[in-house]
Amino acid sequence: MKDIRRVEHDDILAFLEKNGEKGFRAKQIDEWLWKKGCFCFEEMSNLPTTLRELLKQSYEFAHLETDTVEQSADGTLKFLFRLPDNAKIEGVLIPTPKRVTACVSSQAGCPLKCAFCATGQMGFIRNLHFTEIFDQFLIMNRVAEENFGKRITNIVYMGMGEPLLNYENVMKSIGLLTSPSAQAMSPQRITLSTVGVVNGIQRLADEGFPCGIAISLHCADERKRLELIPSTKTFPLPEIREALAYFHKKTGERISIEYLLLDGITDTRADAEKLWEFCKPFPAKINLIEYNDNNLQFRKSPEKRVKDFVAYLESRNMIVTVRHSRGKEIAAACGQLLVNQSNKSKK
Repeated sequence: MKDIRRVEHDDILAFLEKNGEKGFRAKQIDEWLWKKGCFCFEEMSNLPTTLRELLKQSYEFAHLETDTVEQSADGTLKFLFRLPDNAKIEGVLIPTPKRVTACVSSQAGCPLKCAFCATGQMGFIRNLHFTEIFDQFLIMNRVAEENFGKRITNIVYMGMGEPLLNYENVMKSIGLLTSPSAQAMSPQRITLSTVGVVNGIQRLADEGFPCGIAISLHCADERKRLELIPSTKTFPLPEIREALAYFHKKTGERISIEYLLLDGITDTRADAEKLWEFCKPFPAKINLIEYNDNNLQFRKSPEKRVKDFVAYLESRNMIVTVRHSRGKEIAAACGQLLVNQSNKSKK
């Protein structure tokens, strides 16, 4: 049987007509699937019982299962989700007084093998279908309403995987999240993070991507970045910079730069200078990220070096924010919870 959420609207309409049902039921089904975000046919309460049974007999309703939820002292919730084929992915819910941000994954595992990322340890399993990305939002949104009394306000595609290597499914999920007939979120509240997939950035620009983008730069020194992020060989820094300038020219949007401060590796004065040089062709906002130790060979930068790094960038009139790590005690950094559980299982 086909998954009901992978069936086109016109096919559902044809199915209803074939079985003597009124056409307006197709719109009701769509509302349950994409606007109300139900997880089973039984929840479709305004459909006749006979139709619900017919749908149940004719279609599957596959969705994510929540395997584990851990909460840190700062309120951050880390989810381990189980996919229908038993692969696992992660999601994070980050509450603040003004917003609730959901961090979603776009792939199970990741093919990029960044040296500092726990997800890189597990390799690549597969791309997520757009319904599996959408499910992460639905599940975490219900938890946000229950725990924090409000819906998710912001979404970042910064979880497991590289979104631009799963372009079609990521765009379909964003389409559902922003559609007035689905979740109706403002595109300005969604950010897609990429390590720098040049052709993907150019495509976003050409298609008038309405959301924000963030570049997981982490180092503006080509030689050092290649050691940290192997994909730099495919997408060199000059090409990434050119693609970002093109994106800004086409969209007028400021670029967010995600920069991971690693002790003695990316946090020197020379690194700050190279970061400033990299950002010259476009307006940028720099998010300096405190490293969330994950038992790899890296350590977070000492506070004095972080302050010096910020001071240099601000002296160049750059917008700089230091993002302190959330959920440290629950392994909230990307891939940590899944890797930690896998290691426990092996032991």
